[in-house]
Amino acid sequence: MKALLITPETSSIEEIDLSGGMDEIRSIIGYDTIESDAVGNDGDYLFFDEECFLRGTEGRFQIDTLIPVSGKGIVTGYDGEGHFSDVTISREELSERVKYL
Repeated sequence: MKALLITPETSSIEEIDLSGGMDEIRSIIGYDTIESDAVGNDGDYLFFDEECFLRGTEGRFQIDTLIPVSGKGIVTGYDGEGHFSDVTISREELSERVKYL
């Protein structure tokens, strides 16, 4: 499935292909403590390390008025019950909504 990887250390957003669900998200982000927040109303969610600030992870970003996140984040389609789908927001649209801190 199509997803977007936010890497604040390089201020970049790249399209990636996810096939391993939550296990692959954990692997890419680098931690097991994953949290998510809705990004808009179209079923996209931001996945990030729940303990990112406790760890002192480098690089921070914020999407719209969501809480800031430290470290990598992944935006993909999600129904809240374990089913993933392609991200609906484009890389360009997300770039306009992300602030690097």
